[in-house]
Amino acid sequence: MNVKEKLGKRIYELRIEKSLSQEKLALKANIDRAYMHLIEKGKTNVSIELIEKIAIALEIDIKELF
Repeated sequence: MNVKEKLGKRIYELRIEKSLSQEKLALKANIDRAYMHLIEKGKTNVSIELIEKIAIALEIDIKELF
């Protein structure tokens, strides 16, 4: 499993833990839902700014993603 897949899996796990749909998380992070899907599947590179937006949307500290 590469780093993109690990990050995507972690985002997925936290999203489920917080009972958020993929669409709801995408809306909170101001990200397209289809792009959120690619992130969770580890199919795209994610900027640090986008990682920060996701952490804020999940209401967690960014370090919890890693």
